Amino acid sequence: MRDSRPAVQPEWTVGDAADLYQVPTWSQGYFTVGRTGHLMVHPDAAPGREIDLFDVVEGLATRGIHAPVLIRFSDILAHRLHRLHDAFEAAIRENGYRGRYIAVYPIKVNQQRPVVEEVFRYGREFDFGLEVGSKPELLAVMAMTGEAGDRPIICNGFKDDRYIEAVVLATKLGRTIVPVVENLSEFRLILKHAERYDVRPSIGVRVKLSSAGAGRWSDSSGYRSKFGLFAAELLQVFYELEARGQADCLKLLHCHPGSQIQEIRALKEAVGELAHVYAELVEMGAGLEYIDVGGGLGVDYDGSQSVTATSINYSIPEYANEVVYRVGSVCEERGISHPTIISESGRAIAAYQSILVFNVLGSSGPTHALGDDLPSTRSLGDEDEVPGPLRDLLLAYHSVEASRLGECYHDAVQARDQCMRLFGLGYLSLEHRAIAERLFWATCLRVREIAGEVDSPFEELEDLEAVLSETFFCNLSVFQSLPDTWAIDQLFPIMPIHRLDERPTRRGVLADITCDSDGKIDTFIDPENRDVKHGLELHELRQGESYYLGAFLVGAYQETLGDLHNLFGDTNVVHIRVDGDGDWWIEELVEGDTASQVLGYVQYDAASLYPTLRRDCEKASKEGRMTVEESRALLDFYRSALDGYTYLLPESTAPVTGPVASPGGAVTSPESERT
Repeated sequence: MRDSRPAVQPEWTVGDAADLYQVPTWSQGYFTVGRTGHLMVHPDAAPGREIDLFDVVEGLATRGIHAPVLIRFSDILAHRLHRLHDAFEAAIRENGYRGRYIAVYPIKVNQQRPVVEEVFRYGREFDFGLEVGSKPELLAVMAMTGEAGDRPIICNGFKDDRYIEAVVLATKLGRTIVPVVENLSEFRLILKHAERYDVRPSIGVRVKLSSAGAGRWSDSSGYRSKFGLFAAELLQVFYELEARGQADCLKLLHCHPGSQIQEIRALKEAVGELAHVYAELVEMGAGLEYIDVGGGLGVDYDGSQSVTATSINYSIPEYANEVVYRVGSVCEERGISHPTIISESGRAIAAYQSILVFNVLGSSGPTHALGDDLPSTRSLGDEDEVPGPLRDLLLAYHSVEASRLGECYHDAVQARDQCMRLFGLGYLSLEHRAIAERLFWATCLRVREIAGEVDSPFEELEDLEAVLSETFFCNLSVFQSLPDTWAIDQLFPIMPIHRLDERPTRRGVLADITCDSDGKIDTFIDPENRDVKHGLELHELRQGESYYLGAFLVGAYQETLGDLHNLFGDTNVVHIRVDGDGDWWIEELVEGDTASQVLGYVQYDAASLYPTLRRDCEKASKEGRMTVEESRALLDFYRSALDGYTYLLPESTAPVTGPVASPGGAVTSPESERT
């Protein structure tokens, strides 16, 4: 017979928190739960070198840099580049490969100037380059690569006449710049401008592979890819170059195997096919030196190491080994030289560096409606005056026990529905409806509590968890800072960054501060079941205390895809560096958008808004509808709001001036650069 006595819950530990939020599986060693219950950041994934993320957030607040804030850890970005380089170097040694490896960072993944500059700076020792996919991206990259002529610039995407003219001329600046032919009209433009300026260009071609990728973006590869040449077009390019005596100008062969490739098998097929195309062209006389395997190296967002849409079933070393082996083996079979391998692994480079930290403003849920005490039979009034469904709800609540969980829950659902129908027909008072709701929620909470204590096989428990989940109102815009959660149902690891030594007693969904019902996050990573869960384990909010959550692995795509829904602009962004002693300091601060700036983005003349309101206030004061003091208070708010952060701020936000010591001990002076 089952023992129905409530089990004593074991003591909660920080190890339990790490397991609950699956930190070891998705963090790649960059984050751990510390002994203090705070999330620790390991900039180079080394256990001994760490900083306290909560202390960083609190330290930023003392400088007047408030949540929501995007924190970029520059050292993590540098470590990602090292990890990618080291994986390919190991694969090259293991496979006896006689060529080189170069990564190029596709800046579309995160075009923010500090990020691109850091990637370029940290990649200098490996000759890593950059990839651009538009004219504005080309303009940015041409200006920042003046002293690195031997590091490649790969130009993908559609190109017009002036774009290609600029690329051809850039070769005279000493840039190693390769325009990748996406269609035959671009090829004609390259030939035209090369002849005009007497340049022998380095030309790349992208080929459409028959091998399709795997995952959410599989349709972007294979024959259905919007970029690249079919085999017949590729041969046409080669034959025309050969006829002009310029076959040696065909320097690079490119493909697009897909984005966030979740299945390593798809990558093997794509790279193998590309290698055979490469070998054929070399044997025909092309001057190919580079084989560009494109992007596709994924990020394991949920830590499951599976073929789900938010995971991958391979590691960076396995990826590197497969690429090197496939290219090398084909070249060996055909007796040709091993080319320089290029990959465009932007997501894997940029994702881990950035954390979006935001504060919770409040919460709402069934428990908030319960009140201090529940009604009894006597407090409901005379029995004859109490509707039957309401009495049934009270009976269900008092009857909950381990052996009757399902029965009591079903009785409560039926009685609640009957009460709502009676109210809709006008036969139940608003007061009785409120009592019915309180009794129903109290019954659900009691069923859930007992079911958890006795490990009950209650079938509706998961549904009950969803019903009882609270809504936590968060100081962010999903559309601005986490657009992929709304647009493509992307899952990011989300968890509290402190109080992890306390057992979470709440389960909730996250709602942002936009006036849009889609502005919420209600699906979360559940790698244990290789599925999603519809509530996140959180802590009870404390009066007067900040409660911070972090969204992780958000360094790829989120910033440039964000929009201005409700005119919430860019958040504050800080670049944090860590010295050898574990002290942190702010390398760069990019202040978030002000209201004036976002209004300007949508064609409001911010300079004219304040004078207009001031005239209205003067008129109201003159007509006696507003005192001078009231007018001044409104104008002070209006002026400060125009120059202020678009997100919600704590009551006291006095700026901090002068040098400030960080919690780690380093002294920094607040620097700001407004974008």
